[in-house]
Amino acid sequence: MRNLRGLAGLMAAVMTVPCAAHHSMAMFDSRNPITLHGTVKELQWTNPHCFLQVLVPSATGTAEWSIEMHSPAAMYHFGWRPGTFKRGDEVTVTLSPIKDGSHGGMLIYATDATGKIFATTKVRR
Repeated sequence: MRNLRGLAGLMAAVMTVPCAAHHSMAMFDSRNPITLHGTVKELQWTNPHCFLQVLVPSATGTAEWSIEMHSPAAMYHFGWRPGTFKRGDEVTVTLSPIKDGSHGGMLIYATDATGKIFATTKVRR
């Protein structure tokens, strides 16, 4: 019985390592958030994470930004819905960019054309 408890404890410890690695935010530069203005290409309401694809005007044309969010369940809890943003909607996003400079990041909040803010955390008032 003692060995069984030890084995169960070891398995629990080993199983948490992939979970912790999956949720690492190390690739994002949370110290230097940026704000972008663009047009929604797509809101991907998928597990394990939602994504907002935004077309942003740039000096060389248009750049597509892939902006990661939390899971659909978490986003629903924060007030988001699958139809919160639709293709063609104007949007302003503030995000923690990917450190390697590629066109992506982790969303902090988004603002629609009417000025309504959609956060990715509960906002205390």
